Amino acid sequence: MINIALADDHAILRKGVAEILSRFDNMAVIIEAGDGKELIAKLQAAGTLPDVCIVDINMPEMNGYETSVEIKKRWPQIKILALSMYDTELNVIKMLRSGANGYVLKDSDPEELRFAISEVYRHGFYHSELVTGRMLHILHDPDNKVNAELNDRETAFLKLCCTELTYKEIADQMFLSPRTIDGYREALFKKLNITTRTGLAMYAIKAGMVSV
Repeated sequence: MINIALADDHAILRKGVAEILSRFDNMAVIIEAGDGKELIAKLQAAGTLPDVCIVDINMPEMNGYETSVEIKKRWPQIKILALSMYDTELNVIKMLRSGANGYVLKDSDPEELRFAISEVYRHGFYHSELVTGRMLHILHDPDNKVNAELNDRETAFLKLCCTELTYKEIADQMFLSPRTIDGYREALFKKLNITTRTGLAMYAIKAGMVSV
């Protein structure tokens, strides 16, 4: 049985997800919370901790990023699955940097959610078209080393890829032209065998260029 905690400030949606999960034989929602602060309080008081916390990003009191950081600090064994309506790379990167083990969109099919929970529980990560399994392996597998030879400019660019800056803003920050930044990006895609900004960010995190 996979014990689950569910945090979302929209009560109807939260109850709907809980109802869906109750239909699966091997899953049970043991904690429900309307925001991150309430979730942390319920985890502190819980006699049995959940195996997986499903966390929305946009919540009052404590948002999904803050909540994930706090959970990983206090209960590192708990897996975190982000369930969000946001599908931008920056949101995915920020949530993964906060400690999430996977990311699923709210409009996903219930079967995908079931599969995502199972994967996070059994293997420690879930991959989808938003986050490739290879990138989550890079982030969460301590034996998966990174050793590409990067110059100072490439390293600086990778660090900035982990922020919320756009590529144009990164160019301004580095006092370079957008075309030059595009060149760095394409060169790193080829050098690191990566195809997305999320992948670049995950590489930077694993390499210790930025902290999770």
